[in-house]
Amino acid sequence: MNGHSFLDTNVLVYAYDPTDPRRQSIAENLVRRAIAGDSAISLQVLGEFAATLLHKASVGRTADEVVVILDILAPIRVVVPDREMVRRAVEANAAYGIHFYDGLIIAAAERAGCEKIWSEDLNAGQECFGVRVVNPFAE
Repeated sequence: MNGHSFLDTNVLVYAYDPTDPRRQSIAENLVRRAIAGDSAISLQVLGEFAATLLHKASVGRTADEVVVILDILAPIRVVVPDREMVRRAVEANAAYGIHFYDGLIIAAAERAGCEKIWSEDLNAGQECFGVRVVNPFAE
């Protein structure tokens, strides 16, 4: 298993968003652990993160800054979607009633062999295909 946790997009965004210091601190710790090999992300997460940095006012970064940040995150294992992951996302939609793109997150975490997904956006406590969702920002 190359990582027992999976980071959703919101964790990466909070790590670079200074507007909420508590969330930023929690997210920075999770990102440090991911860079050290503890976690995985997906190509979907990486793309959503880059788009958010380029377009969200509170974390707005230039393209050059985003490239530097992506280089910093390069050690994190990235799961690339394929036909089977798309199929699994459809199965997650049918089995758990979740949105297709959330199903892709679950499929990627499952593919990476993760036990949990750190996410504020998915349903904390829900388990899908053996992967449990945990909200790291819940008080």
